[in-house]
Amino acid sequence: MRQSISIISLSLIILLAMSFASTERVNKSEASTGLFWSTAKEEGDLLRKAQTDDDSSSLLLGDNQEEHQLDGGFSSLEGMLQWAIGHSDPAKLKEAAADVQRLSPEELKARQMGIKELMEKLKMPSDAQLMKTAIDDLNNSSLSLEDRHRALEELLILVEPVDNANDLHKLGGLTAVIGELDHPDPEIRTISAWVLGKASQNNPVVQKQILELGPLTKLMEMVNSTFTEEAIKALYALSALIINNPEGQESFYREAGHLMLQNILSNSSTDIRLRRKSVFLVADLVENQLGSSNKAVLPFFSNQLFLKSVVDLIASPDLDLQEKALYAVKSLLQLRSTEALVFKEVCKLDVTLETMRQQLQQLMVDENFKEYAVDVESLRREVELIFLGKLDKVDTQVPT
Repeated sequence: MRQSISIISLSLIILLAMSFASTERVNKSEASTGLFWSTAKEEGDLLRKAQTDDDSSSLLLGDNQEEHQLDGGFSSLEGMLQWAIGHSDPAKLKEAAADVQRLSPEELKARQMGIKELMEKLKMPSDAQLMKTAIDDLNNSSLSLEDRHRALEELLILVEPVDNANDLHKLGGLTAVIGELDHPDPEIRTISAWVLGKASQNNPVVQKQILELGPLTKLMEMVNSTFTEEAIKALYALSALIINNPEGQESFYREAGHLMLQNILSNSSTDIRLRRKSVFLVADLVENQLGSSNKAVLPFFSNQLFLKSVVDLIASPDLDLQEKALYAVKSLLQLRSTEALVFKEVCKLDVTLETMRQQLQQLMVDENFKEYAVDVESLRREVELIFLGKLDKVDTQVPT
């Protein structure tokens, strides 16, 4: 009795397709995924061409087609069969269809073994296997710079899913990537920091694993790199490691991370992207302080130079940086340890806010910036009210 898509028929079709395809689609390098795919249009055209020829395909397909799942690059046996038909010579398929009926049981069994081996070659490796391959490459000291870069780029994509990121340490990936932070090539260091940031972002498990391996000091050194992209990705990795992670923040403070941030914020020649990321991190760290009533307030949040470096950013010509600085100042004003008079007399916050109000009014005239200016003005006004409220408390405490 003929099965809907029998193993014998399938083995014949695929083996013939591999033998007679007019255009070779198999990548001879087994390091790749195994197939060069044609476009949907090309496959459809070829399949229709095959189906117009005689009824040779009906000999190979039963009346009831049934899908079988594969572990490889095709979603089903039917998909593999269609690919085989579409890339084969219909005339030769017709001849082979007649030949198959003359095969002995032993020959048919040999064909089955052949298709089994082929299907194994067509299997797509799992993400874990791909990660392991990339990690093995990184551990190969003789690997070329180009291949090392490629391995890191593959890991950058593979660690995006949380499950993959959680498996990275088990496979030895974190140790390998952290080791690349010391590579002499700045691009290798850059993408290595990027991988660490991507894997640890909003992932307490990976955050803990990386912090235990101790790359924090190295990442902070990289933030001071003259290679801008390296500095940016290193700060990204630092932020990903310590945001919403109390242990990571404690380590960051022990390494004088606040001084690193202050230097970035107060240096007008620093790349604007680095300053944006820094002030955003400041706002997040302060928010964490506000949300932890039992935690002792860190003294540097009250440091006059630190506060002034943040407030001064409100006067930046970069609108995005202005807005991020406003959020940071809003949080800093809400800390009990910060003094209203410092904001007024040292930071000149009242003058800065008034100057910003005037700038935003001018932006509101421009239809391209009106909506943005209205939103930022709402935030600016909120900051101003918090500031005035803090000043009022000072006035009421002054003895008359």
